[in-house]
Amino acid sequence: MNIAQRLDRLPVVPMHWHILLATGIGWLFDSMDVGLVSFVMPALQKDWGLSPTELGLIGSVGMVGMAVGAAFSGMLADKYGRRQVILLTLVLFGLATGFAGMATGLTMMLFARFLVGLGLGGELPVASTLISEISPRSVRGRFVVLLESFWAWGWILAALVAYLLVPEYGWRVAFYIGAVPALLAVFLRRAIPESPRFLVQRGYYQEADDIVCRMEQQAGIKLTEEEKVQSFTENKGITFRELWSSTLWRRTLTLWILWLGINFGYYGFVMWIPTLLVGKGFLIIKSLQFVLLMTLAQIPGYFTAAYLIEVIGRKKVLFIYLAGTAIAAHFFGQSETVREILIAGSLLYFFSLGAWGAVYAYTPENYPTNSRGTGVGWAAAIGRLGAIAAPYLVGMVYQMMGAQSGYTAVFWMLTLVFALTALAVFFLGTETLGQTLD
Repeated sequence: MNIAQRLDRLPVVPMHWHILLATGIGWLFDSMDVGLVSFVMPALQKDWGLSPTELGLIGSVGMVGMAVGAAFSGMLADKYGRRQVILLTLVLFGLATGFAGMATGLTMMLFARFLVGLGLGGELPVASTLISEISPRSVRGRFVVLLESFWAWGWILAALVAYLLVPEYGWRVAFYIGAVPALLAVFLRRAIPESPRFLVQRGYYQEADDIVCRMEQQAGIKLTEEEKVQSFTENKGITFRELWSSTLWRRTLTLWILWLGINFGYYGFVMWIPTLLVGKGFLIIKSLQFVLLMTLAQIPGYFTAAYLIEVIGRKKVLFIYLAGTAIAAHFFGQSETVREILIAGSLLYFFSLGAWGAVYAYTPENYPTNSRGTGVGWAAAIGRLGAIAAPYLVGMVYQMMGAQSGYTAVFWMLTLVFALTALAVFFLGTETLGQTLD
């Protein structure tokens, strides 16, 4: 019985929960950092007299960094390991967040946010790959969605920091607070093991066996030496070109469309909602309060997706939640009253974050171990192109059409993007529920 088979047959043991929690705490701080930018944008606009297009640049430049970080981190993770890349990127984005708090002008802020994006973009796809590879087959998708659910708590924490501190102490304090926990997360992740699947691919059979044996001991499983069959061959990572081979091209195409669409749609609204609400006549403090309430809907969005993903499959969950996001975006763009804004906004966060959880669960399952980091990294990198374009294009549309007409036009654009992404997954995607990773 090889390492992959032993991992897949395991029940959930305490070590699985420990790894999920430690990785999830780092994910929470990633989310908090991204969220802080959206919540301090109205304050930055007021302090520095920025135009909507300049505000869009601040959101977009971080995504440039995330695209670069995702592409290179995936290849590094296939060469040096998932754990090493995760720790390195955490330190980078933590230090860069503190640097953003010291920014004295737009240029310095743009540079700081690029560095933050470099770390964030490198960490997120590699962390989801590690959880996917170390989880039992029966709960693999659910565990990755649960990892993604920490994003909701980070966003809520960012909203609380912005709501309670930014109006009183200014936007800089938000970045200083955002820098501290990211560095603390490094110490929490020291206990995270390397992926046994990766270790096997690199020929480190004994290290992989030691990790799996610890899990088997917690499950009360004992194997004889004869049962530990090491029928492996060492495989090197693949090149970018091989992602488009005859066996992988359709999966790669589907994932690139999926990542591009959900990034464009998601960052198109989360980076701008506080500012758009201020444009509708609400005070900054009231705008932040509304967003804080809407972000609470992320939590049931994640948990319902985590349940359904192992029941009806990855493709159906993605289609349902992306279509739901499209419908919610349409109604949010038509909203006028506080009640309409809160209901449509809550549905927008519910469906979009449920879809995000399914994206992170689905993506690693489309590639074998020797190419998983590279495949996931490049999908995330291509997706960040949408995240780069969205904040800037939203700012252009909003500035060009004016506060009232621009508000509706922005959400018509986002509705179309989410709807087309849902259809692409439905017609091109391959179901991976119940399949082995190797």
